[in-house]
Order: sequence, then structure tokens, then C-alpha cells
Amino acid sequence: MLKKLFLPAFILFHFTTNAQTASDDQAAVIATIQRMFDAMRAGDSTLLRSTFDPSARMQTAITNKEGKPLLLHETVGEFATAVGTLHPEVWDERIWSYDVRVDGRLATAWTEYTFFLGAKMSHCGVNAFQLFKGENGWKITQITDTRRREDCQTEVNPDLSAIHLLMDAWHHAAAVADEDKFFGSMTADGIYLGTDASERWLRDEMKDWSKKYFERESAWAFTAHDRRVYFSANGQMAWFEELLDTWMGPCRGSGVLQKTPEGWKIRHYNLAVAVSNEVVNEYIKMLPKGK
Repeated sequence: MLKKLFLPAFILFHFTTNAQTASDDQAAVIATIQRMFDAMRAGDSTLLRSTFDPSARMQTAITNKEGKPLLLHETVGEFATAVGTLHPEVWDERIWSYDVRVDGRLATAWTEYTFFLGAKMSHCGVNAFQLFKGENGWKITQITDTRRREDCQTEVNPDLSAIHLLMDAWHHAAAVADEDKFFGSMTADGIYLGTDASERWLRDEMKDWSKKYFERESAWAFTAHDRRVYFSANGQMAWFEELLDTWMGPCRGSGVLQKTPEGWKIRHYNLAVAVSNEVVNEYIKMLPKGK
């Protein structure tokens, strides 16, 4: 359906504005979360409290030694007191990834973490944040975390970080019609599969076809989330899958990346409309016969 991306300028401006607003809010959400962790490392209970909404609550989902599932509760006041109480080791919670979603004044963030007491690894898991955007900006309303001591990441994977940066910048380049950045992120023999069965382009073929879109303020504005990346044994190739919020509704993107002397590049990308099973029969009826 990329063929249908030739939209009126005011619609494209609307998509670009929404994409940029969402991006700004996502950055602000991450900044709030990072301030909380900075406060933990500094033992600054005042700074820590400033990141929370007054109604906030904290929970931990665990399984005890008897195998019984438990949901433990802690108040922000108890947490802040513990952070501000003198302790010999720095409380260092390192975040390996952020999956942030924003809708209006509500945001959620799923973060993978490992918690260190000084230089010693204590435990790891995920944090599930909820935040609210009020008059004073984004504040944390709830944190629910998990905790384990097995299979904990202790170092940043630079290739994983580079791929996330590449893919996010690639989608942003389309949203702001940065042609050089968009096509420069693909290998010369890169392939793009669109949602229409006829849409199979080599990079430069797509560049020629889409030139009219990149002459506008926005070519198309897709927001990616839930990206998962996998690596080959030699670390020179990677493949990924991601969900996309688009003007067509939810889509799925997947593809292959290659590590080149200039860094990671996209060698193959497949864009597919995600049709719910509940409506697939109606969708099939809408297709032309023989398609």
C-alpha cells in the first residue's frame, strides 16, 4: 500500500506533526525514568520523589521459595527513604532497552534492567512503568518489576544498540523526508517489499519511484515498537521483527541487516499489514478475484 502514500500536504503534515510529538513525548518519558535512576545512584531522595506522581505505587512480581506467586507492594515513601539512607554501595540499575508507548497523557515503558550493588551484580528483570503527563510534565504513576538472578545481562551489546539507533533513524528519515538518510541506511543491493504484491524494489528503484514523496515535508510516518533483533553466529548479519503504527493501521516490519565497514545497513525489509484474525474473512471478500 505504499503506492497510496501520495497524500494531500495537510494530511502529511498531520502525520509528521503527530510523529514528532510522539517522539518528543517518548524522549521526555525516558528522561523522567533516567532521572529516577540517577537519583538512586546519587542517593538523592528529593530528586527521586520529584519523578513520581503523589498517587504512585510500586509492586514486585515474584515466585517465593515454595513456588508460590506473590505480588509485593512498596510505597514511594518507603522507597525514597531507603534510597536516601546512607549505604556503602552505589545502587546502580542499568537499563538495556526501552519500549515506550504514548497515547495522549498516558505512557507505558517496558525496560530490561540489571541491578548492581557497587560493582557486584545483584539481580535482573524487567520494569513495567506507567506515567501520566500533567501540568508538571511526565510523572511515574506505577512501577511493577520482576526479579531473577539467572541469565542476567551485565554489559551493553554495542551492535544491538547500533541497530536500534539505525532503525529508529531510518523511520524518522521517512517521516521528515530525509532522502539521503533513508536510502543511505540501505545496502546498494537492498530490497524493500511493500504491502502490495507488486511492490518489490531494489534500493535505487525505490529511490526513483518515491522521489515525489521525499519532495514533500513527509514521505510517510511510521512509528516502530516491540522490535526484536537476532544475530548470526559470526555477528556479521542480523535479522529483526517490529510492529508499526501507520496510517494503514497496525503493520509488521521484518528484515535483514548486514554489518559493513560503514556500520550496520538494511539489506532487506518487508512491510506487511497486520490483519486481525477476527476480520480476515471480511478482508478476503474485499480482495479482487484471483489476488
